[in-house]
Amino acid sequence: MLNLTTVLDYSAQEYGDKTAIICGQQQLNFRQLNAYACRIANGLRQAGVEPGDKVAISCPNIPYFPMVYYGILKAGAVVVPLNVLLKSREIAYHLTDSDAKAYFCFQGTPELPMGEEGFRGFQEVAACKNFWLMTADPQGPSPIAGADTLGQLLASQSDDFDTVCTNPDDTAVILYTSGTTGQPKGAELSHSNMVMNAICSRDLLRLTYDDVHAIALPLFHSFGQTVQMNAGMMRGNTLILIPRFSAEAIFDAIQNGGATVFAGVPTMYWAMVAYENRENRFDFAKISQTLRLGASGGASLPMEIIKAVEEKYNIPIIEGYGLSETCPVATFNQMHKPRKPGSIGFPIWGIEVKVFNENNEEVPVGEVGEIVIRGHNVMKGYYKKPEATAAAFKGTTWFHTGDVGRMDEDGFFYIVDRVKDMIIRGGFNIYPREIEEVMLTHPAISLVAVIGVPDDHYGEEVRAVVVLKEGQQATPEEIIAWCKEQMAAYKYPRQVEIRDSLPMTATGKILKKELKAEIAGR
Repeated sequence: MLNLTTVLDYSAQEYGDKTAIICGQQQLNFRQLNAYACRIANGLRQAGVEPGDKVAISCPNIPYFPMVYYGILKAGAVVVPLNVLLKSREIAYHLTDSDAKAYFCFQGTPELPMGEEGFRGFQEVAACKNFWLMTADPQGPSPIAGADTLGQLLASQSDDFDTVCTNPDDTAVILYTSGTTGQPKGAELSHSNMVMNAICSRDLLRLTYDDVHAIALPLFHSFGQTVQMNAGMMRGNTLILIPRFSAEAIFDAIQNGGATVFAGVPTMYWAMVAYENRENRFDFAKISQTLRLGASGGASLPMEIIKAVEEKYNIPIIEGYGLSETCPVATFNQMHKPRKPGSIGFPIWGIEVKVFNENNEEVPVGEVGEIVIRGHNVMKGYYKKPEATAAAFKGTTWFHTGDVGRMDEDGFFYIVDRVKDMIIRGGFNIYPREIEEVMLTHPAISLVAVIGVPDDHYGEEVRAVVVLKEGQQATPEEIIAWCKEQMAAYKYPRQVEIRDSLPMTATGKILKKELKAEIAGR
């Protein structure tokens, strides 16, 4: 048996009374967290969820997430974490594509009514039989007519549950990932994939029993899920869950919560550098002494940000690289080795990383090619998408990342460029085709090209270049407002430009490269 929930089972047995979760005024020790997960597993079994069934969850960084996550795993089911910013049409797609049999969704807030969006998406998917609303008040009634609550599910459940035996190669988690074309694809990650990556993350961060994590990375994403939640649980660490990132929340977790480890994407570190300590709210001397390590991933961290953070807060920042398809960690700047500016470090233990040319041949040291990965962290494949899976491996045993990079003479790897069309905004992967397909449903839009343009804050911003239908009228502001209603907040274009035509090849293919070059030259 190798079930990912062992990371909680072991700590509940060994460190039962130690605080596992802190979120605002809420605290749970390991024994309490494990008991909640057992009750959820019993509820799923009672509802007819069987081992191997898919169960989705939409939840921010609050105690409900680990409770439900590990409860699903205990039942032998597969966790399908969903981005909390998805709209109902996007949720319906993910529930359908993953064959979800059940769905847990947090109530949300007036500003982000994820419960309402989730229930609407659930109602569009007949095959998804159960919906449970995680209410802001755990004992409160459902604010959505027809929606059962998690409190109702747990009311009569036992705190004991025998974790279902799973094989190492059984799927534990399906993480939806952005590609360069088409709809999101679900990367199937096995129990072995996830456990091994948590072990490697634990060791790379040199976690000790006394470490405390400040977790602002969304737990529905592989970075926060593996590197902090699962690795931290495995080591018996306390996790401070931060539902919404702000520099103040991080500093508070360090100064008042004793956080020793923080992991973030570049925009988070940028906000921490830019923070002004008005009214001397924080004691940065104490913060520098408490926080021992910062980790970064999701996008390349500019050296000026690394330097500014280390000078201002006197903590080392180590960068890593990976993808949802690799659980995510593939390479890391390891603490016992020197760093090189701009490098993503070395392959982690048990992983091979190479640079291939278009003929699947390894290129010489220093030459540029596609980063490929092989090892215990590589996904089983894309769920129900054999053609996409085959395209990702290209007839080899190597996963082709689509990222262009190189390796130097000392074995350090560097990312040179990203997938041709992918946009990375604030650490989130966004692929243009999905946005274009939605925008083409607008009654006034005839043609659209979505590209990424440089942005000082987010790294890249989403820009849509639009051609209107003959006789139709719409302003950029109206189109942006419409897009905001149709798609998740991190996806919709903040910039819209209306033109009479778009540059194309003779066969009608839009020349995005020409668009980017033109806009960059302005």
